[in-house]
Amino acid sequence: MGKASNSRPDRVIIRVYLLLSLTLVMTRPIKAQTVVSNENGAKALSITDIVSGIRDFRRANEHNIIRELDAFLKIPNTAADVTNIRRNAALLEGMLQRRAFETELLPVKDRGPIVFGALKVAAAERTVIFYCHYDGQPADPAGWTDTRPFDPALRTASIEAGGRLIPFPDANTPYENDWRIYARSAADDKSPIVMILSALDALATEKVPLGVNVKFILDSEEEAGSPHLEEVLNAHKSLLKGDLLISADGPIDQGGRPQIDFGNRGIVTMKITVYGPLRPLHSGHYGNWAPNPAMRLAQLLASMEAADGHVLIDGFYDGVLPLGGAEEQAFHDAPDNDSQLSKQFGLAQADGNGQRLLQLLAEPSLNIDSLASGWSGKQQATAIPDKAVATLDLRLVKNIQPGEQVRRLIAHIRKKGYLVLDREPTPEERSRFARIARVDRGSGYPAAQTSMELPVSRALMHIVDTAAGEPAVKMPTVGGSLPMYIFEDFGLPVIVVPMVNYDDNQHAPNENVRLGNLWQGMEIYGAILAVLKW
Repeated sequence: MGKASNSRPDRVIIRVYLLLSLTLVMTRPIKAQTVVSNENGAKALSITDIVSGIRDFRRANEHNIIRELDAFLKIPNTAADVTNIRRNAALLEGMLQRRAFETELLPVKDRGPIVFGALKVAAAERTVIFYCHYDGQPADPAGWTDTRPFDPALRTASIEAGGRLIPFPDANTPYENDWRIYARSAADDKSPIVMILSALDALATEKVPLGVNVKFILDSEEEAGSPHLEEVLNAHKSLLKGDLLISADGPIDQGGRPQIDFGNRGIVTMKITVYGPLRPLHSGHYGNWAPNPAMRLAQLLASMEAADGHVLIDGFYDGVLPLGGAEEQAFHDAPDNDSQLSKQFGLAQADGNGQRLLQLLAEPSLNIDSLASGWSGKQQATAIPDKAVATLDLRLVKNIQPGEQVRRLIAHIRKKGYLVLDREPTPEERSRFARIARVDRGSGYPAAQTSMELPVSRALMHIVDTAAGEPAVKMPTVGGSLPMYIFEDFGLPVIVVPMVNYDDNQHAPNENVRLGNLWQGMEIYGAILAVLKW
């Protein structure tokens, strides 16, 4: 393992260097409201006081925090861009080492490494592993409004709320909570990494001891489906010794309240290609005679789903586990944001036959990501295309495996009279079979879920509620997908504590993070690091 230092004096020097490099100015001790003694007789602070101290630290150092985030955001980070993804990894390793973490770059073939970091705390009995990813979705600059994806920009509010571009302020001008930084990965996942590291800085400055050992697993290809994560972690099992994994991925509740997620859906992607004539044909000469693959694909896809969004594939919902009592209650207690979201998204009527969005997240889903056939735009031609292609994603819930759902979909395609192949059809097959579909399975993984009744779950809920000053929304599962099943297989309970704003445009142009969420994330993560016990 590559270490941040080789001896205790070196680690002390690194800590001093960190304090100097961040120009920390907070020297005033925090006054505790509730004081208890630990087994060593030292005084421990209440969650409220810890949050107050972190807030004071942030106000004195927010320009340094933003500078570190800005430097991080400037490096392009698409997983396939190996040169730049490795630059990100090198920067991350330095960021961890400045906080006295021992680090190791776990190699991934033809990709950037998984960045591992470990910080041991002498009195800690538990170890918390933080999972984040430092790669981002591909970014097309043409879709961004007056900014570029890897040139971080500051706005006074969201674009939708009329936020205007302003320069990053000088050291004498404080940042405002509603200001937003626009850049790829500003929310997903670079700012959560900076939140946690800045929380550690704040606790060190305020002399608040950590209550847990801390580890980081920073994924280099999550947005590409994490195809190598399981293999790499299996090769380094000793690094994953711990008691809890916290993922910082994802947004908070749409109403602005903090959120804790105890599960996430799995996913498997697919591509379906339907074939027509060997070459495109004139639609006037051959229309009504030569089968149109675009029409056939549209008909095939339409057969998979009812008008209300219910999936019609045989067995699609088989095996879904019923929710426990705590999970049922959590869904009942969660805010009903459906009307607000329908208005925001311009939806006259939602799918789901009257069920709430949150209820539907506990079910598997089928989504058409893209359709392609023929030509469009200036290249548009009045022709019968030779093939049509659809990409799909199938979201999975606990107890439904990716391969199982793929087999169900393939059986449905066959039921509709198609020869299903996993390769290009031969000329003989095209002349023999009237309907041919090629099905290519992409990456995927199963769902994960942690019981809300576990002692660690209850302890974490208490800390987040108290640190936030209001009850967090507790979600038994969320709609998005993360490869958390890997950590479940290592025996770790997995809980997601997201911090970024729900309207962050992640995976899309104009991705952004609201600064008030960045600051609150520091406070909540800091409280977890200092207080968590179970």
